[in-house]
Amino acid sequence: MTLREVGPASDAADPGGASPSGSKGVALRQRDDNVVVLSSRLAEVRAHALLADVIRQEFAGRVALVSSFGAESAILLHLVSRIDRAMPVIFIDTGRLFAQTHAYRDMLAARLGLTDIRRAGPDATLLSGEDADRSLWRRDPDRCCAIRKVAPLAKALEGFDAWITGRKRFHGGDRSGLALVEADDRRVKLNPLADWSHSDIEAYLRRHSLPRHPLVAEGFLSIGCEPCTDRTFSDAAAGDNPRQGRWRGRDKSECGIHLGIERHGLKASGM
Repeated sequence: MTLREVGPASDAADPGGASPSGSKGVALRQRDDNVVVLSSRLAEVRAHALLADVIRQEFAGRVALVSSFGAESAILLHLVSRIDRAMPVIFIDTGRLFAQTHAYRDMLAARLGLTDIRRAGPDATLLSGEDADRSLWRRDPDRCCAIRKVAPLAKALEGFDAWITGRKRFHGGDRSGLALVEADDRRVKLNPLADWSHSDIEAYLRRHSLPRHPLVAEGFLSIGCEPCTDRTFSDAAAGDNPRQGRWRGRDKSECGIHLGIERHGLKASGM
């Protein structure tokens, strides 16, 4: 009987010619890949379970998904489409979005079979009085967001008791301590992807072969209104904030829809 020594003393090259250190490196990479895949799948199971409970039971007929159809929006839209394709999806059309975002919305909605996309837009009279030259974003970006995003969303959410967002903690800033469920004025706000990582996002997109927003390939990792969105020369996988291209050079990191309409002194129908 031949005894084979195992452990540190067994440090010879394997029959295939690969060095032990090389084999160990491959094994470690495989292990890390498995961790990423399993982590992403677990995140998907948790998010799907929360969404299914909210959509079918807890807030059945009284909840809406709010989507920007931006860089990472396909994930939440895909999750919802697997539960209820007739789920109301509110899309805030500020009038300053990229043309690519409109095209992506139409393509993604058709691909996922979403049947209730609701456009929420700013009041025309309000715009003509405060932003006739379309330069309010430069003079007062908070006011621009208030009339183009916050007020239209508040109006669109009338009749709903809860709404769903795609915010995530790894986006940093005010989102770092994001809870899965929050109180939002008179409503409940759900953030089912709050604890997802950048790796979870990438793994889900690949696993389900979901199309990317066309501007992602051009360096836009977070996509909002055209005047206030720049390319992001960062590495989200390395922990950089993917939203750093928004309102670049200003002390501003959120449009305001998550701060509550009362803080803006607005009414759902306008000012």
